[in-house]
Order: sequence, then C-alpha cells, then structure tokens
Amino acid sequence: MPLVNTKEMFEKAYKGGYAIGAFNVSDMEVVQGITEACKELKSPVILQVSAGARKYAKPVYLKHLVQAAIEDTDVPIVLHLDHGDSFELCKDCIDSGFTSVMIDGSHLTYEENVALTKKVVEYAHAHTPYVTVEGELGQLAGIEDDVSVSESDANFTDPNQVYDFVTRTGVDSLAIAIGTSHGAYKFKPGQTPHLRFDILEKVSEKLPGFPIVLHGASSVVQEYVEIINRFGGKMPDAIGIPEDLLRKAATMAVCKINIDSDLRLAVTAAVRKHLVEHPDHFDPRQYLGDGRAYVKEIVKHKIINVLGSNDKI
Repeated sequence: MPLVNTKEMFEKAYKGGYAIGAFNVSDMEVVQGITEACKELKSPVILQVSAGARKYAKPVYLKHLVQAAIEDTDVPIVLHLDHGDSFELCKDCIDSGFTSVMIDGSHLTYEENVALTKKVVEYAHAHTPYVTVEGELGQLAGIEDDVSVSESDANFTDPNQVYDFVTRTGVDSLAIAIGTSHGAYKFKPGQTPHLRFDILEKVSEKLPGFPIVLHGASSVVQEYVEIINRFGGKMPDAIGIPEDLLRKAATMAVCKINIDSDLRLAVTAAVRKHLVEHPDHFDPRQYLGDGRAYVKEIVKHKIINVLGSNDKI
C-alpha cells in the first residue's frame, strides 16, 4: 500500500464521528510502536515530522522508516509535515514524497497568512500525486521543537475569519486554537482544564463538513509523569488536556488530533525505569525496546478511548 493523503481519510472520519491520530516521529522505535498499535487495532494513522525532527533524523532516514512501516503493517499512512514555517520547507517536503504538509502562518498578519498558505496550496495541489495542505488560524501557547509561543502572544481562533481563510487559500483542513497548547505544561496547578467548544461549534457552522485539527492535544499521562519523577526525573505540575474533552472534540468537526508529548513521556518513563532497575544493562535495545512497548501501549489507548479510530480500515 502506498502512502495516502488526508482527503479521503478525513471525509470518513468526519462522517463517522472519530478523529485520526497524528503522531510525531523522529526515530525507529516510536515509528514501530505507533504503527504496530494501528495494525492491531485496524486504525489509519498520520505520521508527522516537525522541522526539528527532520534535522535530527535526516529526511532520508525518516522517509525510509515510514516506508518500512507501510511494508510491515499495510496500514493506511499519511506522511505529514508538522508546523512548516516557510514555502521552501513545504516545497522540499512535497518534492521528497510527503503526502500532506502544514503551513503555519499563524504568527503572521492575517493577509500574510492567507498569501503564504495559498502559495503552498497551489504548489501542493498541482503536484502529482495530489498533496493535501493544513493551514492554521489562531495561535497556541507553549513550546514544542521549534514552535514557541508565550501566553501573552497566544490567541483563540476568530470564527468570523475561517470561511474567508479557507475559500481564499483552498486549504484541505484547518488547525484552530480553542484552548489546547504545546508541551507538557498546558495548565497551572488548581486551574480547571477546559476547551472552547463554543468556538469549535461556530467554526463548524461557518464550515459545515470541513475537517478541523487540534494541535497540542496530549493529555500528559500522569502514570508516565509519576514514573519519570520516581526514577530521577523532575517534571512537577505537568498537566495536559483531559481525554474526555478530546473525545468530545473527535465526535464533532475535529478529524485530526496531534499527539507528541505523550509519546515523549512514554519513552522517557520506560527508559528511566529500565536503567534504574537494571543498572548493569548497557545495550540500547534493552531500554529502547521498553520505550517502544510503552509507545505502543499509549497509542492503542488513544485510538480506543480518545480518537475512536479503531476498526476503521
């Protein structure tokens, strides 16, 4: 099975009231853990690569890791660029075989965002095969790889802009800001986590049937935070998005939910625990194997309890 784009995947998700997991990848163990979970649960998946991951792993390695996953699992896989910040980066990814890209012009003025996004869309849609494009309106707070936005600079998506933005740019999906954020510290202690479902509903009214994306949607699994802290880590007050809120979003217009921090926590928890319990071990396969197992476990949990994408192949 070749790589696919998001078009048909999102159409099915919207009609079916579920979302596709978009999991960030940068190494073999994480790719294997994700795709093995998807194979067992018969779930389509988006493997996404940030600019930082491309620098770390090198594009050619990531491309062939994903191709190996396709051959090994026969799962429908989208290879997606996460938070592309320039036309040149998006073009390079499209030319090298990505089937979907995100152009993030949310830090620009509205008109600049429209112009940049439209430029990427025109190039991607003219490509053979057709490459889908995700745009963004509104800015999420938090830090993840090369993306860093302070709370003072973050802003919710304006529902009154979405129709104009989508029709003028031609994007295939739209990331919006309704209260999620990047990183492992999404809310302060004592603060009640919540999402602006009123904004999501207004966006859906403006764009009926159009696929919406949530970034910064890791729940920051407390089991992993506890393991990390117990085995020498220091992550006090790490708090994420409650999974019941994400599941509700997945039954609405949200067709893609981005998950990165939870995978990082899973690997870190497994490695820390393994090295403390087995101080004589020095073979990376031993502790990275545990990391892969933890990733597979959390992805299966997300597919069933958050995304609802199991048995959708």
